[in-house]
Amino acid sequence: MGSNVKELATEVLPYIRVYKDGSVDRLVDSPIVPPCNEDPETGVSSKDIIVSKNPPISARIYLPKHVEQPPKVPLLVYFHGGGFCFESAFSFVETKYMNRLAQQANAVVISIEYRLAPEHPLPIGYEDCWSGLQWVASHSTDGGLKDEPWLSTYVDFDRLYVGGDSAGANLAHNILLRAGSEGLNGVKIKGAFLTHPYFWGSKPIGSEIKNNEEREKLATCMIWHLVYPEAPGGIDNPMLNPVVEGSPSLAGLGCSRLLISVAENDFVRDRGVSYYHAVKKSGWKGELMELVEVEGEDHAFHILAHESETSMKLIQKLASFIV
Repeated sequence: MGSNVKELATEVLPYIRVYKDGSVDRLVDSPIVPPCNEDPETGVSSKDIIVSKNPPISARIYLPKHVEQPPKVPLLVYFHGGGFCFESAFSFVETKYMNRLAQQANAVVISIEYRLAPEHPLPIGYEDCWSGLQWVASHSTDGGLKDEPWLSTYVDFDRLYVGGDSAGANLAHNILLRAGSEGLNGVKIKGAFLTHPYFWGSKPIGSEIKNNEEREKLATCMIWHLVYPEAPGGIDNPMLNPVVEGSPSLAGLGCSRLLISVAENDFVRDRGVSYYHAVKKSGWKGELMELVEVEGEDHAFHILAHESETSMKLIQKLASFIV
């Protein structure tokens, strides 16, 4: 009698299992929910749009209530977290979070649905997010694409922001470097916020030194090897370790305002703090940089426990950064 039990290839618990037949079990995904014409809590409207058919990139876009034209409002282009291999721009927790950001910032928000590893290993996710941002920026000129009227009608492209949490913050960092070196169709990114950024490296820093046993078995290492198995330098690839020797200068970050937020109990807390100080020392010529630390909280608490008082305060802080 044959067995229907699939043979395991690898797993990173409690997040993901990958089987030898190529199938994947994502163990912590939030449920997918539809967009809403008017969210009952915030009044924000949302809809799903196609950014590109080849490659297949989509997004969920959010429009605050009572936005009129003129005056136009800021735009936030957002990259969700999930270790590059789980979660979605269309999930319940992400939609709750985006609704609140859009309402409190009074900004149009667009969350990019990039393709996930391991089916689509990095750097595919980086390329999807860059393509998505280029598509958004193409709406800034009269001669540009006019595929999405919420962008062309309501957005002030002089107030373009990017942001992300965890792996999404990593994506945002790498997008900023690319925008700084290549430009963005004549559009300048005014600001960016990186929340609990997923950075790592082979050399332990801060509190990592106390917990350095079996470092390669930590989820921070295993996830990276899973999502980017061909990464030159492994966990010291500059895309994951932006302060490693030979990495691009952080002075090249393509924005003028930068907010880094960390959580006291987060396993990547020290990486975010190190990144903040490295940008300060790099010669980056932005007008504003700020580090925010929330005591007593853990990784991505503002999304996973979105109703808590501390979550509300952090979301308000992020929203007030978008001016």
